[in-house]
Formats: sequence, C-alpha cells, structure tokens
Amino acid sequence: MRKYSLFIFLFLSLHFSAQVLSENQKLESLCRVWGFLKYYHPHVAKGNLNWDQQLFKKINELERINDKAALNNLYSNWIASLGKINECTECLQETDKAYFLKNFDLSWMDNSYIFTSALSQKLHYIENNRNMGNHYYIGKGGRKIFFRNENSYGSQFTSKQVNLLELFRYWNYVEYFFPYKYETDQNWNDTLTEMIPTFLNINNDKDYQLALAELVAKTDDSHAYLFSSLISLHLYGNKKLPVEYSYAEGKLVITKINGNRFHEESPFYIGDVIYDVNGKTIPQMVNSLGTYIPASNSWGKVNKVKSKLLFSNNDSLSVRLERNGQNIEIKAKTYFVKDIIVKKVPLSQKWKFLDEEKKIGYVNMGILAKDEVNEMYKDLQSSESIIFDLRNYPKLTIIPLSELLLPQSSVYYQFNFPEPNYPGKFYSRKNNIGVKNPDYYKGNVIVLVDENTQSQAETTTMMFKQHPKAKVIGSNTSGANGDIIKFKIADLDTCFTGLGAYYPDGRETQRIGIIPDILIKPSVEGIKNGKDEVLERALLYIKNKN
Repeated sequence: MRKYSLFIFLFLSLHFSAQVLSENQKLESLCRVWGFLKYYHPHVAKGNLNWDQQLFKKINELERINDKAALNNLYSNWIASLGKINECTECLQETDKAYFLKNFDLSWMDNSYIFTSALSQKLHYIENNRNMGNHYYIGKGGRKIFFRNENSYGSQFTSKQVNLLELFRYWNYVEYFFPYKYETDQNWNDTLTEMIPTFLNINNDKDYQLALAELVAKTDDSHAYLFSSLISLHLYGNKKLPVEYSYAEGKLVITKINGNRFHEESPFYIGDVIYDVNGKTIPQMVNSLGTYIPASNSWGKVNKVKSKLLFSNNDSLSVRLERNGQNIEIKAKTYFVKDIIVKKVPLSQKWKFLDEEKKIGYVNMGILAKDEVNEMYKDLQSSESIIFDLRNYPKLTIIPLSELLLPQSSVYYQFNFPEPNYPGKFYSRKNNIGVKNPDYYKGNVIVLVDENTQSQAETTTMMFKQHPKAKVIGSNTSGANGDIIKFKIADLDTCFTGLGAYYPDGRETQRIGIIPDILIKPSVEGIKNGKDEVLERALLYIKNKN
C-alpha cells in the first residue's frame, strides 16, 4: 500500500512539474503575450524591434516546447532580451478620468495553469511600468486612435506563420481597442481558441480570406467589414437578376424592372414577391451568409446582405414567387452588372411641404447639406410639424440643426474613448449639444428611422430626442454607433467602431439600436401598393396629435 501511494505521489509530482500543453494553449498564450508586449513594453512600443519577426521566431520555437516549465522559460528569456524597464513614476499618477473597464482584462496573466507566479509578476511589472506617450504602433488623431507601422504580407496565402500573425494582430486590435468587445456574442477569448485551428489549416487564398472574414464577423459590429473581391465573388457571384426590390417580412418585393443591353424581356413583374432562391428561403440565405457578415444584430445582417441576394456565379437563378395569389417558379437569366441598363431616378427634393396648407414640412436628411440647414429652416420654420427622414446617412448637419431646433444645451450622449497610455481601458465623457435659444422651433419634431439609420444617423436621432416635442417613428436603428477606425488586415481594407457611444445615463445603443417611440415596419402589401407606411404612420400621429 505504501509503495502504491509513493508511486502515485511520484507520478503526480512528475505530472505537475512537466505539465503538458496543447498546441492551441501554447499559441493562445503566445498571442496574448506578444500583443501585450507590443502595446505595453516601453522598448517594443517605441519600435526598437522588428516585432513581426519576433513572433515568427517564437512560433517556430514553440514547436519544440511541450510543457509549462519550458514555455515559461521561453517567455522569461524573451522578456529579459527586450531590455531593462525603468520604474514609471508617471504610471502611478492619479487621473480625473472616469474609466470604463468592461473591456479591460489582463486576468490571463494570472492563469496558473499556463504561467508560473514568477512570469506573472514579470508581466504585471510591465503593466505597472508600461509605455507612456508616443507609441510606434498607435497614433492619435483628435478623439480617435489609429494603427500604424504595420508590415504588409499581402492578401494571398503564404505560410502558417503569416496566417497566425494576421490572426494575432487582429485579435489584439479588438482586445485592446474595440470599445464593444464585451458585447460580442462569443467571448473574445473563446474566439481566439476557436480560430487558431482554422488559421492553422489554411492552405489557399480563398480559405485565408474567408477565415479573415469570419474573424471580422465575430466583432458583431455593423460598422465592421472586410473588403475582398475574392470573398464577394465566392459568396455572391458576379451576375445578378436585373430587378430592384425591397425587403419585408422575410421576402423580396420587386419594385423595378431594369433593362439589359440584349433587349431580352424579363419574366418578372413589379409586385412579384420572391420567397425562395435556388431552394433556399430568404432567411436561410441570410443565415448561411451570416458567418462572414459582421453586423450588430439580425436586422443589421439582413440590411448588409439584402442587395446581394439575387447575385450568382451561374447564368440563371431558380426563383419561387407569389403573383396575384399564385405560387410560381421561374428560372431567370442573370447578367453581368455592366450589361444591365438602369434608368436614372429623378433626384428627391431636399425639403418640402407635404400639404397645401404648409403645416407639415419634410426633410430628407440623406441629401440635406450642412450649408443648407439655415435655408431649409427659413422655409419650414412656420410649419406646425417637421418630419426629418433619417432612414439614410446624414451630412454632418447635427450641430447647426441642434442650434436651431433645441431650446437649450443638453447632454445627449456619453462617449467612451480609448486610453492609449493604458491599452484596454476607455475613459468616458458626456457630450452636450445645442445652445440656449428662446426662439427654438416650437412645433412637432418627427424622426423616421429604420435599420439604415446607423452611426452618425443614430447620434443625430439622439440629438432630435432632446427636443421637447420629439417623436421617433419606425423600427430599431442599426445599433452601430461611434466613430470608426479604418485599417488593413492582410492588406485588405477593414474597420470597426473606434469609440463607444451611450445614452447620457450609460444605457447602450450598440447592438440594440435606438428603439422608436412608435414601432412600424414596411409590409409586403404596403410595398406592393407603393406605400411608405412609416411616413404614413408619422402623418397619422400628427393628425391625431392636432
């Protein structure tokens, strides 16, 4: 019995002293340590080393390491080779900034399964004596940061090492500088765990770019995108049906038939309701594409992909539709975009009256220019109600409009800005809008919104909500608010939201959107009959109010 107990003791002692680590665990730890040193270590942050080459070297060295002791020895030697770090007195100084800490997480340093207490102490020492001021990899312009001095390795598959570099680079961008990291559906740590095997198994250009697209999509941010012609061709195709349509109730309602340069007749009619394409319903199509489409919510995904749903790489599409109460299946020819003839649509009026009595004004916020605000207001200020249509993207008109419409200055939003001297932390500031104005607009302010109302449009909506007689009508807005950071990953253009935006009391709009006071969505029947049901609901509200 004593021999048996001794055997168990020796076995356990050997087991814990040489704790075996999986390839994924080793690479996860490398991603975190490499990213942390990049943004925190003073010598690395000053650009004194070729940090990409350091990563390539460590990836190769990891292949010869199997246990915790060897891994920690590798990291300890690496940190020692980077140079001595002097104590940072500036790091200890108190600040009056109100920090937002939901994204801040360096708890991985204390994971005793991976790191020894000695290495954890070294990492925390770097945190407490981190780089301050100028940073080689981070620039600051106004209220935003931007990424700089990153090497490009192209958008084609080259090697496992480059695959992992781009994964680690992007993962750490989000880890330290994406204000809504804490809101993603999948915990960002779990994203790293899941995506490492994906990037290790890539061996061609298409899979490389699709993996990058999947990674970007995991931000769950409608601001985010990855521009790739290869992905677009693979997911959608380069031919389409020559029709235009609106989306409602999970279906596509044809609103316009375009011509083609071959003068071939279209099998479609205005009012046809498409519910199935090549054997898939419209929701099924959206879901199948959703893996690669970053969006804040389900309606955001629909909004991003709906214009691509009738594209294909084939010469035709099989379409099921409803027409005059009957279900019909049509095999329709697709065309290259260059072969489709689109008639120009007359420009909409920027502002107008909707009634002969000139009691109801209407403003198309998507085409109203900043220098036209005063002229618009001069024409419409005598009206009893003004409808501001924000189902589009406005042109920086928020400040001049606030000064004319609002009675006084008020807090309308709280913004969270990235802290470049303490990556991962954000600091909060409340923003005011408007000025004291006894001659403010006294009528009804009606705002029309839907899933197209995104970012600046959402912020503008919040400004309008400060008016004492404001009413927001429509459906939930996009849920992607705050300035964006544009950059490249694997030499492909991409971006994500760069600063957080919240209601004055801290409530979130990201992923939720601005919830309208009166909910109304377009219907299939309404679109078929050429109705703008959101605008009609606004007119009904005005009628009942008066």
